[in-house]
Amino acid sequence: MSIRTERVASLLQHELGAILQKELPRSGPIVTVVDVKITPDLSIARFYFSIIGSEAERAAAMEGLKERNKSFRKILSTKIRHHFRRIPELEFYEDHLYERACRIEQLLSQVIKDPAATDEQ
Repeated sequence: MSIRTERVASLLQHELGAILQKELPRSGPIVTVVDVKITPDLSIARFYFSIIGSEAERAAAMEGLKERNKSFRKILSTKIRHHFRRIPELEFYEDHLYERACRIEQLLSQVIKDPAATDEQ
């Protein structure tokens, strides 16, 4: 990524994170913007979210984010309009890094507890 696209991605990540903090209910799953990738022409911004909760809560949270895409874009346009002529299209994806890290940690703890079990496999 160029310096400009990195700055734009960082700005969008910060602003959408602030919007989510105000807009999302405190009782639901924990939703965090972990990364933003933006196309070189600044037309599409891909947001990656870490969602901590049950499978059903994560699916509902992603669906809610996608449903509110236009309203998030509108709020972003009022906050950062002076930086852009045109606000990029927003795409939302779930980042599964947290689940993979938990799984690796679980496997490592099993190996530490019972190293003989790994020798048998």
